[in-house]
Amino acid sequence: MSNWYKECSPVERKTFWASFGGWGLDALDVQMFSLAIPALIVAFDITKADAGLLSSITLFFGAIGGWFGGALGDRFGRVKALQITVATFALATFACAFVTSYNQLLVLKAIQGLGFGAEWACGAVLMAEIIRPENRGRALAAVQSAWAVGWGVAVLLSAIVFTFVEHEIAWRLLFALGLLPALLIIFIRRGIPEPRRATAKADQPPFWQTVAGIFRPDVLRFTLIGALFGTGAHGGYAALTTFLPTYLREVRQLSVLGSSAYLAVIIVAFFCGCIVSGMLSDRLGRRVNVTLFAGACVATVLIYIFAPLSNWQMLILGFPLGFFSAGIPASMAALFSELYPAGVRGTGVGFCYNFGRIVSAGFPLLVGYLSDRIGLGPAIGIDAAFAYSLVLVAVFMLPETRGKVFEQSSSSAQS
Repeated sequence: MSNWYKECSPVERKTFWASFGGWGLDALDVQMFSLAIPALIVAFDITKADAGLLSSITLFFGAIGGWFGGALGDRFGRVKALQITVATFALATFACAFVTSYNQLLVLKAIQGLGFGAEWACGAVLMAEIIRPENRGRALAAVQSAWAVGWGVAVLLSAIVFTFVEHEIAWRLLFALGLLPALLIIFIRRGIPEPRRATAKADQPPFWQTVAGIFRPDVLRFTLIGALFGTGAHGGYAALTTFLPTYLREVRQLSVLGSSAYLAVIIVAFFCGCIVSGMLSDRLGRRVNVTLFAGACVATVLIYIFAPLSNWQMLILGFPLGFFSAGIPASMAALFSELYPAGVRGTGVGFCYNFGRIVSAGFPLLVGYLSDRIGLGPAIGIDAAFAYSLVLVAVFMLPETRGKVFEQSSSSAQS
């Protein structure tokens, strides 16, 4: 973060930390669910397919929230929408601590999805519009690295809670803790001004016209290819991470603390992968960067799942697995934001990123279904490798957008 961060204005820095914090909170709340899956299966006497449906419903409604949240940001302002979204998913996570049935949890996971999907769309576009074009890839990749921070905090909390608290109530306490960081994020964001383009409303079209604007002939191609890109990126990540804690505990027979050590390696690697991806994206270009990381993802996932590795070897291989899986999501915000004009930028970014969530909602469900037939490990490996292959197909059809100058964004950055 060194050089580009030193060049940032006070507004750029505050926007960065607010976006970083919001995305980290997203990760904390979402990853706590993955870590609680084994306990939820016991608590509600459900199958792995039922657990996969909980994850899938969150991804599905996250896609809806992202599309409409991006459009709300285009129409009414990024910061206002961000405050609402952070409160929504934090409160939904907190409420999960008090459910008494599987169906109640299903409803709350849907509400949580609406909030975290919209948060990413608004926060990513706000950061993209504020930061200087030559630093956009690194800044947005650094924001994406907050996912690793939130994920790491979730693993740490899970290890502590499930070690010292009875499993029957441990998962409830875990969800209740998801509310606390939201108070800080909402406070920080109150001091961030709207970008100038977001406050000039005189010539803005009606809301529904903004929502549909990404299907205009001049941007339709970007919308379709971006949706394919998002599907592969999210599908691979969802297939891999949703059931990875369960795989480590049930298939590899690791304890909660043991599986947490393996996840810690992957999480640290994910953080490093985000930072390196941002550097390569600004230096080599968006397309080359994505191609390198997507190809490496396919190879490492297949080796990690299918190779006859010892637990020690899996621990070592966890670093390249986490590192390469980070490069694709770290590049998405900069790439998608550079494909669209200002009036539909939030809508386009939200749709491409979150359409992938709609389709990828089927990947955890498919993993759960296939695991009863071919085993959990092969189900994860096949799903993830196929998904990352879709990213390779999509990136070859997209233009190179590195260094694109946004209309009015530079003036906002210096205010």
